[in-house]
Amino acid sequence: MKRSCGAAVRGARPFLLLPVQLALMVGLGRLVTGPGAGYWPLSAEASIGRELAAGRDPATTGVTRLFSELADTQAVIGTTLVCVVALLVLPRVALRSEALFLSISVAAQSAVFVVVTALVDRPRPAVPHEDAAPPTSSFPSGHVGASLALYGGLAVIAALRMRGPWRYVVTGTLLLIPPAVGMSRMYRGMHYPSDVAGGLLNGTLTLLITGFALLYARRPAAEPDATERSDRDVPAPRAAGGPVLVVRHPYGCPDELADRLAAVLREHGHRDLRWILTSAELPCGTLAEELRTVRPALVVVCGGDGTLRACAEILAGTRIPLAVAPCGTGNLLARNVGLPMDPVAALAGSLSGESFGIDLGRVRGDGLEPMRFTVMAGAGFDAAMVRDASPRLKSRMGWAAYVLSALRHLGDPGVRLTVRIDGGRRLRRRARMVVIGNVGTLQGGLPLLPAARADSGRLEVVLFDPRGPFGWLTAAGHLATRPLRRRPPAVAGPAAPDGRSEAGGALEYFSATRIDVRCAVPQPRELDGDAVSEGVRLTAEIEPGALLLYLPRAPGAPQDPPAERLPAAAPGAPS
Repeated sequence: MKRSCGAAVRGARPFLLLPVQLALMVGLGRLVTGPGAGYWPLSAEASIGRELAAGRDPATTGVTRLFSELADTQAVIGTTLVCVVALLVLPRVALRSEALFLSISVAAQSAVFVVVTALVDRPRPAVPHEDAAPPTSSFPSGHVGASLALYGGLAVIAALRMRGPWRYVVTGTLLLIPPAVGMSRMYRGMHYPSDVAGGLLNGTLTLLITGFALLYARRPAAEPDATERSDRDVPAPRAAGGPVLVVRHPYGCPDELADRLAAVLREHGHRDLRWILTSAELPCGTLAEELRTVRPALVVVCGGDGTLRACAEILAGTRIPLAVAPCGTGNLLARNVGLPMDPVAALAGSLSGESFGIDLGRVRGDGLEPMRFTVMAGAGFDAAMVRDASPRLKSRMGWAAYVLSALRHLGDPGVRLTVRIDGGRRLRRRARMVVIGNVGTLQGGLPLLPAARADSGRLEVVLFDPRGPFGWLTAAGHLATRPLRRRPPAVAGPAAPDGRSEAGGALEYFSATRIDVRCAVPQPRELDGDAVSEGVRLTAEIEPGALLLYLPRAPGAPQDPPAERLPAAAPGAPS
């Protein structure tokens, strides 16, 4: 504990340079507006602005407007929020340091800018302005500083995390945006060249300080390979009463990983392994057909949440236990029940534990056949982002494809809807997104539904409706800081029938065993991260303990009391 606290203190030391940055920017501002104003090149800045204004044409004015809008307050806040969420949610292992680096860079640059403009008074250039002039000093350029903190920060992350030729294309493109913004602001009569230079300096210093504090020389400690355990770590083989059906996603679980998982199963006494490959048309392969001829001792799912959901649909209520080797992008169920993200370690740990009954959600709606989900069902913004992400871009750019998709829907209006909790009266609401969760934590440890637990016997619901940039910031800050607060215990009984508001009304929570949502207009819908058909109605019910899942410990342990252990049914026993 002392070592980790000391490391945290040392890592925070570079932030002590932020006051030095502030003092430097104020000093430069006073120099530009004071003694240095009469000397070249500052003395020539006014003529440059007049020449640019005299040579304006419609085409160039339109292009510069685009770059100017890329760096306005709403665009910077919205893009930052989307990128931070994408860094936490989309990669298999959440990029927490990168997300923190990006958010702090944008916030710190803005804080320094606000203080500097309060202490340095410089009027805008005396030329016609193409944009509305904010009531701040012309020095330094806030647009330029914000664009460098945001797009330059994304360039740093791309350079560190991307591979192949796209790494250079993405990094170079992002680095070109801040100077293009600076040229656009001068062309549109909003800043002098020295204002732009000040904005570039402010953004650069912010990136250097936050990058050194959060990214420099940070290397995650490698987890020991689960196949390299010593003999004393290998549990005694467990007698296998029947074959093991291994449902394998061919891309998420390649041959080399499949061999390692097979070795773990053999260590635990399972010799009769029958492999089932999935496909786009058959997300659980031929599992249903196999179950008609044999009752296995165990089903192992080597895939992501979509593969797991398809298998859970078939295994629900059969009392055939299931074990998970998380091989997908999200792996949200595995995260929420405490499994490691290494597939081999997760399988080994699960087989060393016991089988526990976890809940499933069952959902239906207009144009939607009844089906189950293990993680979450939703409608609105998140479903639109998943649906419209380009498969081609996803294969080439990874999480960046979801960011581009989310940006397209950032300005989508909220929808009017009604919510009915456990058959009660209909509540009229407005929301951008509705999420119904069996579990509640997203990638990066972001607790969207803090009371949700896989064995609680209830579903948790959140309506998400931020109003304007301040609403987005309030909601994001509330969710991001929630892990620092003590987690409330799961609700054992009915929650307040009219909901519970948080984050200034941007988030509203409900808890129930049955939820009925009806939207005024058709909305995109999703189940466990897979897009399904659009519709206006979504009805979800809980199926308590419907799925037996092998886990090292009960869901929520050790913080929560252990759940009742449910022994797996003997092979051939009636269901």
